[in-house]
Order: sequence, then C-alpha cells, then structure tokens
Amino acid sequence: MTRGEGDPTIEPHRRPPTAADQLAREIKRLRQESDLSQRVLASMIGYSRQYVTMTEWEGSNLPSPEIVAAIDNALEANGALVALRAQADADRQAKRRTAATSFATTDEPGKSLTANVFNPFNLESVPSRYAPESGCARAVAWSDVEQVKEATRRAATAENLHGGGSANTAASQQLYAFAPLVRGRTAPEMRRALFEAVGNLSAVAAFAAFDIADFATADQHSRFALWCADAAGSWDLRASTLADMARMAAYTSDVDKALSLIELAQVRSDRLSSATRAMLSALRAQFLAALGRTDEALSEVARSDDYFADSVPGEDPPWMCYYDEAEHLGSTGKALIPVALARNQMELAAPRIGQAIRRQGQSYPRSRTFSLTRLATLTMRIGDPKEGAKLGMQAASQAKTLHSRGICDELQVLSRASIKHLAIPEVHGLYSALTNYSETPEVSE
Repeated sequence: MTRGEGDPTIEPHRRPPTAADQLAREIKRLRQESDLSQRVLASMIGYSRQYVTMTEWEGSNLPSPEIVAAIDNALEANGALVALRAQADADRQAKRRTAATSFATTDEPGKSLTANVFNPFNLESVPSRYAPESGCARAVAWSDVEQVKEATRRAATAENLHGGGSANTAASQQLYAFAPLVRGRTAPEMRRALFEAVGNLSAVAAFAAFDIADFATADQHSRFALWCADAAGSWDLRASTLADMARMAAYTSDVDKALSLIELAQVRSDRLSSATRAMLSALRAQFLAALGRTDEALSEVARSDDYFADSVPGEDPPWMCYYDEAEHLGSTGKALIPVALARNQMELAAPRIGQAIRRQGQSYPRSRTFSLTRLATLTMRIGDPKEGAKLGMQAASQAKTLHSRGICDELQVLSRASIKHLAIPEVHGLYSALTNYSETPEVSE
C-alpha cells in the first residue's frame, strides 16, 4: 500500500486514541523492545508478515483474537495484549450498536453514515463523492433495490461481451445515479440488500474502468464498494472487492501489494462462500507464482480446487455468478503458467486453459479471448509455435470485437513471444496481425 492512500497510521493525533489504537501501539512497542522485525515475528507465530503489519496500524481493522494471542505469547506480554484486544472489541460492538440504532431510527436524509470498519482503509470520507448530503430524501423501496441490481446486470453483461471500453461510461453513470439511495430512509430488513446492491454496482463500474486503464476511477469506485460492504457487514462483497483491487495491483506490477490484499480478503474465510474461497485461492496462487514461489502456488491451486468442489451453484451471492467451472479452470490455469514455464512442462497449465476455452461460451467472449491468448503464448514459448500461431490468430480475431486494454496488453505479450519464431510463416503472419491490432484506434482507449 502506498503511504498516503488509505494508511490509517497517518496523523493519529487528530483523534483520541482508542483501545484498538493502544493495542496497535503496544504490539509495535513490545516487538521493537524485543528487537524483532515484523518478518521474524510473523515467522515465530506462523502468520504472514502482512498480518503482523496490519496489527500495528492504528485506526485500522481489529486483529483476530487468534493472532493477538499468538503475538502476546511470542512477546511474553502475559495476557496484556489479549486484554487490550478484548476491550477494543467491546468498544467496537458498543459503537456498532449505536450506529445501527441511529441508522434504523433516523428519518433525516444526509445523516452521516458509519461503516463497520474491518478493512485497513480510511473509508469514512468516501460516501460524499457518491452520496452528497443533499442526496436521496425519500424512503427507499424494494423496487429501488431491484433497479440497482438490474443496472448492475446490464453493466456486467456489457463488460463481458465488449470489454470495459463499452461498459465504463454507462456503469459510472448508473452508479452516480443510484448511490444517493444509501442516504435515503431504509427499513432495517432492506438495508443490507441495498448496500450490497450499490456496492456490487460500484465494483462492476470499478472493473470496467480498470479494463480501459482508468486506474484512478477504478480505485475510487473500489473504495466505495468496500465502504458499502462494510456498511452492510457483507464479508463476501468485501472479499470480492479486495480481490478486484488485488488484480489491479498485480496488473500495475505491484505483486506484493496484490498478495497482501488477497490475504486480507481471506480473513474470516469461514464467513465466505465456497466459490469465493476458491476464487481467492486461485488469485493467491497467481501472485505466488508471479513471485517465483511455485511450490506454494501448486498447493494453493489444489486448495482452490477443493473449495470449488464444495461450491453449490445458485447459493453464491450475485457478484460471484461469473465464477463457474470455466472461470475456475481459466483462473487456476493462469496461475499455473509461470510454473509450467519454470519447469518447461506445458501439461501443468495447458489442459486447464484448454478446458476453460471449451467451456467459455458466447456470454463470456472477453474471458475466452484472455484464455486463448494465454494458451497461445504458453504454446509459443515451450510448445509448437505453429499451434501457438493458430491459437493466437483466433484470439486476435475475437479481440477485434472487444474494447479492453487488458486484452491488448496480453496480445502484445504474445507478439513478443513470437519474435524468435518469425522464420515460420504462420508465426510471421500472426506477428503482422498483432502489429496491426496494436495500431487499431478502437482498442487503444
């Protein structure tokens, strides 16, 4: 995480310290007094360094009882950290009860919103951009929630069929139109559904912006989606949004941040659906593989397979409807590509990606084009270049109907991989086609 972007340790003196702040300070103080780095302490207690780092962030999410107990024991705090954590949890529960009561009883539009903060991001200032104080002054009906869901379905369908270039503007417009509903008067039994619906729309708008490389807008929409997840107490939406943010971080070559975000999304995985856990493990495998940790990546793919085997179609939240067998095969296959390249064994990844291509139907041409391009690149590098060229031409042909910066970049990776085989006529033809594709105005948004 870049300091200054959601780092809650900035300027803590502007608010009175809470029990959670005292816990973070005490963990850091005791660790430093013990002359231990965060990495060494993490190794001692069996957690990743990212988890230890987050326990020392003031104004952030409250660490789990398990990690605090482990740190307490490792730093010989004699229960002091455990007691601080218990006090912080009691304070948090009291604050949530007060916030829930305020939300359920107020009729005032524009009332300040309070999120259930279980993310290390500063979410409190986000809503004003999307839901100004002069926002929705009426009671919200179930029909409003259904309208938000329908707008989300349309935006997601457009993005799947045509890429982010076609969906981005419409999705953002719909988001700004519906976001003020979160300031309307909402019946308690409707509140979670409303916030999840608006948060899901914001996440779709974020990914559409990301797909055309509008990273600033994608980050803003993602943070609003996180805020909505917090306000709804929706662990699945939180995990899905963090996963999208991790994909964005990986795309911009910050794989360490991507891995941290995925591990953050996996906190309290017992609250998540099996499909969500499978998706998170597949992404974690991708990032581990990108960092050269191939053995761990293989183990994580196996874990993802186990989670997916436990999933039940129709029981997942709406934002996970895309994660079917084809998506799972494509995502885990992508994770195995660096492993296959490192070991010069195409069979480690190619069969999964091939199955994904066969299962990715007309409703998901964007996903199918990604899979085709990745399989073509893998085949070009360690397989039959002629077969790689054949697959690449299919991918290039399908890509002409899509407005996606991500696909354009994937095709350029394939183009570079083909250079050493230009003496082969089929490969030379592919290289020429890809060169022309990169100069096509409609995909350079």
